[in-house]
Amino acid sequence: MKILFVGDIVGKPGRKAFAAIAGAMKRDGRVDFVVANAENAAGGRGPSSRIARQIFDAGADVITLGDHAWDEKELLPMISEDRRIVRPANFAPGCPGRGWTTISTPRGNLTVINLIGRVFMQPLYSCPFQQSSDILADRLGKSSVILVDFHAEATSEKIAMGRHLDGRVTAMVGTHTHVQTADECILPEGSAYITDVGMTGPKDSVIGREVQPVLQKFRTGMPQRFDVAAKDVWLEGVLIEADPASGRARSIERIKAPLEE
Repeated sequence: MKILFVGDIVGKPGRKAFAAIAGAMKRDGRVDFVVANAENAAGGRGPSSRIARQIFDAGADVITLGDHAWDEKELLPMISEDRRIVRPANFAPGCPGRGWTTISTPRGNLTVINLIGRVFMQPLYSCPFQQSSDILADRLGKSSVILVDFHAEATSEKIAMGRHLDGRVTAMVGTHTHVQTADECILPEGSAYITDVGMTGPKDSVIGREVQPVLQKFRTGMPQRFDVAAKDVWLEGVLIEADPASGRARSIERIKAPLEE
């Protein structure tokens, strides 16, 4: 089973790159299953239901979220009803939606778990380490292939989570920082890992936003409008090959592809 995980889609440029590149990979049979983090898909904020449907129509099988999950209130019914959208499982009890989902595919079941970190993040989340262990203890509908999106700021927390999950999931991939790391590997117990899969959006930017307003904010501390940039658009992510029978990862490969205008 070949799984494409696409890093944080940023605004309209990111959505366009996702549709053109990930969509083509799926149509051509180069990938069997596509997961996309849509955390910043609506102008750098969480997606609306319209944008979520666009991303599904463009080829995503599952959408993951993060700390911007509640930006668009009109998405809440869709989060609650559509099992293809997952928000971090360690959000407070009672939040709409679900933290993991199992999808049936021609190659077997695939489970996607979404978690959020606590280091340098809002202090409102429960422990992602304990939450992940609790979820895995429930056998997840007898899935063999399990992919975890850990939406976290600190590299140390992501690396620790990779080791915490090693041998119990097929892959753990990091999102949120928008900068692709070069540490993809198969961990000692057989799980694929990367600290951050990167960003799908404009590279001529500061993590997806226009450069000058961000510089002005750093230089002066004064509030600025951070519009999504538009130039030099790329898709970033990872391609994971998994054994559907054992759930073990065979390989993980970084993907970095430009949007051809």
